[in-house]
Amino acid sequence: MTLLRMETAPRWWFKVLLTMLLGLCLGIALPGVSHAQSKKKQSVASLIKKGQKHFDEQKYEESIQTLSAALMRPGIAGEEKIKVFQLLAYNYIVLQRTEEADGAVRGLLVIDEEYQLPETESPRFRDFFDKVRKDWEDDGKPGLKEETGLAVSKVKIHHQSPAEADPGATISLEGEIDDPDIEVSTVSVSYRAGTKGKFKATKAKYAMRKFTVDIPGDVVEPPLVEYYIEARSKAGLPIAIRGDAENPLRIAVSDSGGVLTSPWFWIPVSIAVVAAIVIPVVIVTTSTSESQVTVNIFD
Repeated sequence: MTLLRMETAPRWWFKVLLTMLLGLCLGIALPGVSHAQSKKKQSVASLIKKGQKHFDEQKYEESIQTLSAALMRPGIAGEEKIKVFQLLAYNYIVLQRTEEADGAVRGLLVIDEEYQLPETESPRFRDFFDKVRKDWEDDGKPGLKEETGLAVSKVKIHHQSPAEADPGATISLEGEIDDPDIEVSTVSVSYRAGTKGKFKATKAKYAMRKFTVDIPGDVVEPPLVEYYIEARSKAGLPIAIRGDAENPLRIAVSDSGGVLTSPWFWIPVSIAVVAAIVIPVVIVTTSTSESQVTVNIFD
């Protein structure tokens, strides 16, 4: 009789196997959840370039949305802010939104009161800038005493996004705004179905520093709804934002199949199934990692 000693595979191999199986499980359970992840924030320069491109293509609303996102980026430089105000003013002038165009030009002049448009610029824009400059000077150059005009606003928006919504159901949003200097005049929410296309803006009900607004059910469809919230000054310019056109807030919209088709249901279920199968195997295998096998050999 001959005694043969046999060792099973090392324990670390089973840990690797468990990790791989869990990863595979999550990959199967999360085919659509990637839509709900935020995009990497773009630089101010890239947003300005994108806003300029939208303007050149006569996509004025998209240009305003992109430039507003750039304006609210932390750390935006003075020269960048001037360019944003200039392009915003151009868009508002074309759209005949005179009050907002006026506010954009004044915002620019607060940063650089000597700013002049190039001689090659359209007379339509030059005439408007000259008129606003005269009015601003006649008003005593309001805002100029606030140093460079780059001070960070104290306005903050507090809002919690709903985790999920049913297809076709109206989504009610609410929140509060910290506004110690009473700068906020209006609050708006811009929304769209999915991740492409133009955002549609709607004015929120705003009183006592609280706001409420509904996203209509006709845009609530799988896999998600995107939106962002803006607080605007009396001049119509954004002074606080929650999400933006480039990095919007997102609400997952469940499929019509209900809970069994939702990834949020299958994530814990899949993990539980894998754990139930793999963990006992690992335990049993580990406990017998140095077993002996007796083989009887007869002549």
